[in-house]
Amino acid sequence: MNKKLIYKGKTKDVYELENGNVLLKFKDDCTGKDGKFDPGENSVGLTIEGVGDVNLRMSIYFFEKLKQAGIKTHYVSADLENTTMEVLPGKVFGKGLEVICRYRAVGSFLRRYGDYIEEGAPLDSYVEMTFKNDAKGDPLVTKEGLIALGVMTSEQYDQTVEMTKKITKIVADDLKEKGLEMYDIKFEFGYNDNEVMLIDEIASGNMRVYQDGKYIDPMTLSKLFFSKI
Repeated sequence: MNKKLIYKGKTKDVYELENGNVLLKFKDDCTGKDGKFDPGENSVGLTIEGVGDVNLRMSIYFFEKLKQAGIKTHYVSADLENTTMEVLPGKVFGKGLEVICRYRAVGSFLRRYGDYIEEGAPLDSYVEMTFKNDAKGDPLVTKEGLIALGVMTSEQYDQTVEMTKKITKIVADDLKEKGLEMYDIKFEFGYNDNEVMLIDEIASGNMRVYQDGKYIDPMTLSKLFFSKI
Protein backbone atom coordinates (compact mmCIF):
# COMPACT_ATOMS: atom_id res chain seq x y z
CA MET A 1 0.00 0.00 0.00
CA ASN A 2 1.35 3.42 -0.99
CA LYS A 3 2.00 5.91 1.78
CA LYS A 4 2.59 9.66 1.83
CA LEU A 5 4.78 11.30 4.47
CA ILE A 6 2.76 13.81 6.53
CA TYR A 7 5.52 14.82 8.94
CA LYS A 8 8.65 13.59 10.71
CA GLY A 9 8.28 13.51 14.49
CA LYS A 10 10.93 13.19 17.21
CA THR A 11 10.26 9.50 17.88
CA LYS A 12 7.80 8.59 15.09
CA ASP A 13 7.24 9.43 11.43
CA VAL A 14 3.63 9.80 10.26
CA TYR A 15 2.29 8.71 6.87
CA GLU A 16 -1.09 8.91 5.15
CA LEU A 17 -2.32 5.62 3.65
CA GLU A 18 -4.44 5.09 0.54
CA ASN A 19 -7.31 3.68 2.62
CA GLY A 20 -7.60 6.95 4.58
CA ASN A 21 -5.90 5.62 7.71
CA VAL A 22 -2.56 6.80 9.11
CA LEU A 23 0.70 4.85 9.53
CA LEU A 24 3.04 5.52 12.46
CA LYS A 25 6.66 4.47 11.97
CA PHE A 26 8.34 4.01 15.37
CA LYS A 27 11.99 5.10 15.43
CA ASP A 28 14.95 4.33 17.67
CA ASP A 29 15.46 8.04 18.34
CA CYS A 30 14.79 9.07 21.94
CA THR A 31 14.25 12.36 23.66
CA GLY A 32 17.04 13.29 26.03
CA LYS A 33 19.97 15.57 26.78
CA ASP A 34 23.75 15.11 26.71
CA GLY A 35 23.35 11.53 25.53
CA LYS A 36 21.04 10.55 28.40
CA PHE A 37 17.49 9.29 27.90
CA ASP A 38 14.80 11.58 29.36
CA PRO A 39 11.12 11.26 28.33
CA GLY A 40 10.52 14.78 29.62
CA GLU A 41 12.95 16.42 27.21
CA ASN A 42 11.69 18.14 24.06
CA SER A 43 14.49 17.23 21.67
CA VAL A 44 16.10 14.03 20.38
CA GLY A 45 19.15 13.35 22.50
CA LEU A 46 20.23 9.85 21.50
CA THR A 47 19.43 6.72 19.54
CA ILE A 48 18.87 3.42 21.35
CA GLU A 49 18.69 0.34 19.15
CA GLY A 50 15.40 -1.49 19.61
CA VAL A 51 13.54 1.22 21.54
CA GLY A 52 11.09 1.76 18.66
CA ASP A 53 10.32 -1.96 18.62
CA VAL A 54 9.74 -2.21 22.37
CA ASN A 55 7.56 0.94 22.42
CA LEU A 56 5.43 -0.53 19.64
CA ARG A 57 5.17 -3.90 21.40
CA MET A 58 3.99 -2.32 24.64
CA SER A 59 1.51 -0.13 22.76
CA ILE A 60 0.06 -3.15 20.94
CA TYR A 61 -0.22 -5.04 24.24
CA PHE A 62 -2.23 -2.30 25.93
CA PHE A 63 -4.27 -1.24 22.89
CA GLU A 64 -5.46 -4.84 22.54
CA LYS A 65 -6.41 -4.85 26.24
CA LEU A 66 -8.37 -1.62 25.82
CA LYS A 67 -10.13 -3.06 22.77
CA GLN A 68 -11.29 -6.02 24.86
CA ALA A 69 -12.54 -3.55 27.49
CA GLY A 70 -14.56 -1.67 24.86
CA ILE A 71 -12.53 1.54 25.10
CA LYS A 72 -12.19 3.58 21.90
CA THR A 73 -8.64 4.06 20.58
CA HIS A 74 -7.11 4.88 17.21
CA TYR A 75 -5.37 1.48 16.99
CA VAL A 76 -6.12 -0.65 13.90
CA SER A 77 -3.19 -3.06 13.47
CA ALA A 78 0.58 -3.29 13.70
CA ASP A 79 3.53 -4.68 11.77
CA LEU A 80 6.39 -5.60 14.11
CA GLU A 81 8.73 -6.48 11.23
CA ASN A 82 8.58 -2.90 9.94
CA THR A 83 7.95 -1.28 13.36
CA THR A 84 4.75 0.39 12.16
CA MET A 85 1.24 0.83 13.53
CA GLU A 86 -1.83 1.58 11.41
CA VAL A 87 -4.25 3.91 13.14
CA LEU A 88 -7.53 5.69 12.46
CA PRO A 89 -7.28 9.31 11.35
CA GLY A 90 -8.29 11.78 14.00
CA LYS A 91 -8.09 15.38 15.07
CA VAL A 92 -6.23 16.51 18.17
CA PHE A 93 -7.76 18.88 20.69
CA GLY A 94 -6.47 22.38 19.97
CA LYS A 95 -2.81 22.18 18.95
CA GLY A 96 -2.24 19.14 21.13
CA LEU A 97 -3.33 18.31 24.66
CA GLU A 98 -1.63 16.04 27.17
CA VAL A 99 -3.72 14.28 29.81
CA ILE A 100 -1.95 13.09 32.95
CA CYS A 101 -3.42 10.72 35.54
CA ARG A 102 -1.61 10.70 38.88
CA TYR A 103 -1.71 8.01 41.56
CA ARG A 104 1.08 9.54 43.66
CA ALA A 105 2.57 13.01 44.14
CA VAL A 106 5.80 13.23 42.13
CA GLY A 107 7.27 15.19 39.24
CA SER A 108 5.75 18.50 38.20
CA PHE A 109 2.77 17.97 40.53
CA LEU A 110 5.11 17.89 43.53
CA ARG A 111 7.07 20.91 42.25
CA ARG A 112 3.85 22.92 42.04
CA TYR A 113 2.13 21.75 45.21
CA GLY A 114 4.97 20.60 47.47
CA ASP A 115 3.89 23.08 50.16
CA TYR A 116 0.70 21.07 50.59
CA ILE A 117 1.70 17.44 50.07
CA GLU A 118 4.62 15.08 50.69
CA GLU A 119 6.54 13.33 47.93
CA GLY A 120 4.96 10.02 47.01
CA ALA A 121 1.71 10.73 48.87
CA PRO A 122 -1.25 8.87 47.31
CA LEU A 123 -3.62 10.70 44.96
CA ASP A 124 -7.05 9.45 43.96
CA SER A 125 -6.66 9.09 40.17
CA TYR A 126 -6.04 12.85 39.86
CA VAL A 127 -6.43 13.98 36.22
CA GLU A 128 -4.93 17.17 34.83
CA MET A 129 -4.51 18.52 31.31
CA THR A 130 -1.73 20.59 29.78
CA PHE A 131 -1.30 22.21 26.39
CA LYS A 132 1.58 20.79 24.34
CA ASN A 133 3.79 23.85 24.09
CA ASP A 134 7.51 23.39 24.72
CA ALA A 135 8.26 27.15 24.77
CA LYS A 136 5.67 27.78 27.49
CA GLY A 137 6.46 24.70 29.55
CA ASP A 138 3.25 22.80 28.72
CA PRO A 139 0.88 25.08 30.70
CA LEU A 140 -1.93 23.58 32.80
CA VAL A 141 -5.48 24.28 31.65
CA THR A 142 -8.80 23.84 33.47
CA LYS A 143 -12.09 22.46 32.18
CA GLU A 144 -13.52 26.00 32.08
CA GLY A 145 -10.44 27.19 30.20
CA LEU A 146 -10.74 24.48 27.57
CA ILE A 147 -14.42 25.31 27.04
CA ALA A 148 -13.79 29.08 26.93
CA LEU A 149 -11.03 28.60 24.35
CA GLY A 150 -13.21 26.36 22.19
CA VAL A 151 -10.78 23.43 22.50
CA MET A 152 -13.26 21.00 24.08
CA THR A 153 -16.91 20.82 24.96
CA SER A 154 -17.98 20.06 28.53
CA GLU A 155 -19.12 16.60 27.37
CA GLN A 156 -15.79 15.88 25.64
CA TYR A 157 -13.90 16.92 28.78
CA ASP A 158 -15.97 14.67 31.04
CA GLN A 159 -15.63 11.78 28.60
CA THR A 160 -11.86 12.24 28.38
CA VAL A 161 -11.49 12.25 32.19
CA GLU A 162 -13.65 9.13 32.52
CA MET A 163 -11.69 7.30 29.80
CA THR A 164 -8.38 8.40 31.34
CA LYS A 165 -9.29 6.90 34.72
CA LYS A 166 -10.46 3.62 33.15
CA ILE A 167 -7.35 3.27 30.96
CA THR A 168 -5.01 4.17 33.80
CA LYS A 169 -6.57 1.51 36.04
CA ILE A 170 -6.14 -1.14 33.33
CA VAL A 171 -2.44 -0.23 32.88
CA ALA A 172 -1.77 0.13 36.63
CA ASP A 173 -3.47 -3.19 37.48
CA ASP A 174 -1.43 -4.95 34.81
CA LEU A 175 1.81 -3.48 36.18
CA LYS A 176 0.79 -4.39 39.74
CA GLU A 177 0.47 -8.04 38.70
CA LYS A 178 4.12 -7.81 37.63
CA GLY A 179 5.23 -6.36 40.97
CA LEU A 180 5.43 -2.81 39.64
CA GLU A 181 3.68 0.34 40.87
CA MET A 182 2.63 3.16 38.56
CA TYR A 183 2.86 6.67 40.02
CA ASP A 184 1.59 8.56 36.97
CA ILE A 185 0.98 8.21 33.24
CA LYS A 186 0.59 10.59 30.31
CA PHE A 187 -1.88 10.14 27.43
CA GLU A 188 -3.01 11.97 24.33
CA PHE A 189 -6.58 12.01 23.10
CA GLY A 190 -8.20 13.07 19.86
CA TYR A 191 -11.55 12.65 18.20
CA ASN A 192 -13.01 11.02 15.09
CA ASP A 193 -16.61 11.79 14.04
CA ASN A 194 -16.94 13.73 17.32
CA GLU A 195 -16.11 10.57 19.29
CA VAL A 196 -13.25 10.87 21.80
CA MET A 197 -10.49 8.28 21.40
CA LEU A 198 -7.06 7.53 22.82
CA ILE A 199 -4.26 8.30 20.34
CA ASP A 200 -0.45 8.18 20.14
CA GLU A 201 1.12 5.32 22.16
CA ILE A 202 1.15 3.61 25.56
CA ALA A 203 4.84 3.02 26.23
CA SER A 204 7.28 3.05 29.14
CA GLY A 205 8.48 6.57 28.33
CA ASN A 206 5.00 7.94 29.05
CA MET A 207 4.70 6.55 32.58
CA ARG A 208 6.52 6.86 35.89
CA VAL A 209 6.84 3.41 37.49
CA TYR A 210 8.48 2.24 40.73
CA GLN A 211 9.52 -1.14 42.14
CA ASP A 212 10.01 -1.50 45.89
CA GLY A 213 9.94 2.28 46.22
CA LYS A 214 12.66 2.86 43.59
CA TYR A 215 12.08 4.59 40.24
CA ILE A 216 12.61 2.43 37.15
CA ASP A 217 13.92 4.17 34.04
CA PRO A 218 11.86 3.53 30.87
CA MET A 219 14.33 1.19 29.14
CA THR A 220 14.70 -0.99 32.25
CA LEU A 221 10.92 -0.92 32.68
CA SER A 222 10.39 -2.23 29.15
CA LYS A 223 12.77 -5.13 29.77
CA LEU A 224 11.15 -5.94 33.13
CA PHE A 225 7.67 -5.70 31.67
CA PHE A 226 8.25 -8.18 28.86
CA SER A 227 10.22 -10.57 31.03
CA LYS A 228 7.07 -11.04 33.16
CA ILE A 229 4.54 -11.69 30.37
